[in-house]
Amino acid sequence: MFEQFMHHLPALQTVIPLMAAPLCMLLGSRKIAWGITVIASSAAFLISCLLLSQVIDGSVISYHLGGWAPPLGIEYRIDAFNAFVLLIVSGIGALIPFYAPASIKDEIPQSLHSYFYTAYLLCLTGLLGVTVTGDAFNVFVFLEVSSLSTYALVAMGAKKDPRALTAAFNYLVMGTIGATFFVLGLGLLYILTGTLNMVDLADKIVLLEDNRTLNVAFAFIFVGLGLKIAMFPMHLWLPNAYAYAPSAVTAFLAATATKVAVYTLLRFLFTVFSSKYPFEVQTLEWVVLPLAIMAMFASSIVAIFQTNLKRLLAYSSIAQVGYILLGVTFLNKTGLMATIIHLFNHAVTKGGLFMAVGALVLRYGSANIEDLRGAGKQMPWTMAAFVGGGLSLIGVPLTAGFISKWYLISAAFEANHWLPAILIVASSLLAVIYVWRVVEAAYLQAPVNPDAQIKEAPPMMLASIWILVGASFYFGIDASFTTEAASIAADILLGNVESNTQLMPDAIGGAVSHIPSPLNSIPHGQE
Repeated sequence: MFEQFMHHLPALQTVIPLMAAPLCMLLGSRKIAWGITVIASSAAFLISCLLLSQVIDGSVISYHLGGWAPPLGIEYRIDAFNAFVLLIVSGIGALIPFYAPASIKDEIPQSLHSYFYTAYLLCLTGLLGVTVTGDAFNVFVFLEVSSLSTYALVAMGAKKDPRALTAAFNYLVMGTIGATFFVLGLGLLYILTGTLNMVDLADKIVLLEDNRTLNVAFAFIFVGLGLKIAMFPMHLWLPNAYAYAPSAVTAFLAATATKVAVYTLLRFLFTVFSSKYPFEVQTLEWVVLPLAIMAMFASSIVAIFQTNLKRLLAYSSIAQVGYILLGVTFLNKTGLMATIIHLFNHAVTKGGLFMAVGALVLRYGSANIEDLRGAGKQMPWTMAAFVGGGLSLIGVPLTAGFISKWYLISAAFEANHWLPAILIVASSLLAVIYVWRVVEAAYLQAPVNPDAQIKEAPPMMLASIWILVGASFYFGIDASFTTEAASIAADILLGNVESNTQLMPDAIGGAVSHIPSPLNSIPHGQE
């Protein structure tokens, strides 16, 4: 029984939250829906941990849905890279239900609470599905599952601010355009190769020389995913979506949605296409690199002048996407490691920061910086967590953000890009300015209403905040886990790991292949 359970882990990663979602709506009770969400999201996190433990040595798990072998059947394919991303998404996803109850009670009508948990689990399912699947069209399907539920989640903030509806509509329009570009690119690839399995696509694309249709397909896919990532200058949907969505939704999306989109882009850049594909190399060098640097500076400068704390952090996220994409443009292992490490570190840091802002909104009823004056004295633990997250965002030593930027600067030097290395440091100074604006208002200015009895955030909310902020410091002091996982993932993306396949038949009609690392003398999963 346990062996069968272990064999079906890839499928269960998406099946459990997908099945739990309609239960939340059908049962209708807010408390029952919350309990189902906690169980389903925690189970997804446990499964991602088990999957990562199986592939952290460089192995690959290939799960054939229904027993149909790829490329005809749909394959769930797990290696160290997407297992690491699964851990990020499911970890944040398991934490949000503990953080959310007090926040959504204040920001979402009670009649919609069960619908909130339904949409939340569907969004989680979509993000996990995008990450786990090895089928390109399946990526599109799961992207749309997550996107459609995200639009609903953002619109639920209309109780607090009616502008959430226009933000959700703008997000829907831009998201639909991105999805259209993406699926058109997939269609062109299918016309060229006759397959949608990513590994099979990679094998057949290698045989194509300079092909105009292939270049157009790459461009469509890149633009479509660029919109999903909020890559500068295709980022205009993000600030309002983050600012007016319910606080729990903002924290979840900021920590997961763009990270999964970046994962998808990397998977297509390095698995489906190749780091040696000339059109890709030119795109990264002449388009992505300058746009990433522009994002680092332009978005940080805009963040400095924001009066709304959510919008400030939203523009900061756009700048951080610039850092993430910059690492890819160096086309070396250290740069990819920097990108993958920053996926994790930024998820932890920005998730904690947005959670802290949500606690402030709960008590002060506003995210405007002017309204949060004196919060350092009235909500000391929440503001201390915000300051801790802010230090990681800046990249102060002993924080996770420092590790990311250290690897990013090292990659720049390794690629002989001295100017980007200097600009990375310079742009970090801009983060000091906008983080300091919040610290100054919270600690050095008198409260707006000194007589108001402002309570600290509820214990469960505060504990969730500090778990992520504590992780920002822990992974800044001991980065062995993130660097090891990122190193293996970078080797996989660059094709530095060669492997043989061992097929393990499944008792219920599916099949699981374990592809071991050549470093192991005994094939993974062999008994």
